[in-house]
Amino acid sequence: MLEEFKKFAIKGNVVDLAVGVVVGTAFGKIVTSFVNDIIMPPIGVLTGGVDFSDLSITLKKAADDASIVTMNYGIFLNTVIDFIIISFSIFFVIKQLERFKRKEDKKTVKIEENILLLREIRDLLKHKK
Repeated sequence: MLEEFKKFAIKGNVVDLAVGVVVGTAFGKIVTSFVNDIIMPPIGVLTGGVDFSDLSITLKKAADDASIVTMNYGIFLNTVIDFIIISFSIFFVIKQLERFKRKEDKKTVKIEENILLLREIRDLLKHKK
């Protein structure tokens, strides 16, 4: 059983997944900082300094032995805005990676001389018929 686990844990897919999770976590921290420290302050200025996290609906007022019950939809709005910005950021990064990959694919691949000669022979034979 230990040998099977070693084979499973060392497989390329598992290692790639682990690397993806670690890099994704670090990227998530960067994007969260970007949202909180760069994007949200201008949005706060544009909205007149409204802090969505304070928005809530009181469902039940505080009583002697029970605390207040609220529906905090402002926190939900902040989470939705974070999600949209994070999704856009990831979309942008993926688009840039695809653009760079396309540039790599467009680079001419050096074709071996014997392949070129065989293609020339093929083309000559096609024209003779």
